[in-house]
Amino acid sequence: MAMTRAEAVKRIAVALDTSDRGEIVRLAKALQGRVGTVKLGLEAFTTGGPDLVREVNDLGTPVFLDLKLHDIPNTVERAARNIARLGVAMLTVHASGGGAMLKAAVAGAAAAERPPVVLAVTVLTSLDDGTLADLGIPGGAAQRVSAWAVIARRAGCGGVVCSPQEAAALRGSIGSGFLLVTPGIRAAGEAAGDQRRVATPASAVAAGADILVIGRPITASPDPTAAADTILAELCAT
Repeated sequence: MAMTRAEAVKRIAVALDTSDRGEIVRLAKALQGRVGTVKLGLEAFTTGGPDLVREVNDLGTPVFLDLKLHDIPNTVERAARNIARLGVAMLTVHASGGGAMLKAAVAGAAAAERPPVVLAVTVLTSLDDGTLADLGIPGGAAQRVSAWAVIARRAGCGGVVCSPQEAAALRGSIGSGFLLVTPGIRAAGEAAGDQRRVATPASAVAAGADILVIGRPITASPDPTAAADTILAELCAT
């Protein structure tokens, strides 16, 4: 059964990766009703800080704060607590920090009145098997994503960030009730940029992705709202 537009909207997290605070707010306003969450990452946070997070959150679309925390457990727990108090819907930590660090992040986030979902970032979509081998990490991306997802679920995380290429196998092995958030979303024939492991919106959803992180295909378009509508139409047709 094809998904409704409302269901498709919930699938999209638009990545507002820019240092221009005004542009971030403008796009967040323009895309209301077309995206389920607004993702703010390191670039946005280092230009606007917590005040920008609050400003975007107050617009009404939930915020996904993607800072990829990675430090000793005590530091991550306190940082996750601070992030959770900003009222965000989701936050990220690096799965490679290990089970104790992931548990600490979950504990920190739980201190908020409305705890955000803690997502464990597995293997960045800018990396491929060759890069992992250079780093001395054996087994390739698929094996690493699967292993780290198991650790994340055991630690109490609500989901993981992985590429669309690992989503199908991971969904099959880890089951339902665990969010799969996939960056690296590109339209058919569109340049991948600095992403290595990519997929189209429809194929990512078919593989089991719950939330699609989409940045440049929307934000770099001459008409971001029209670009978002095109993606929504593709999802509704699946």
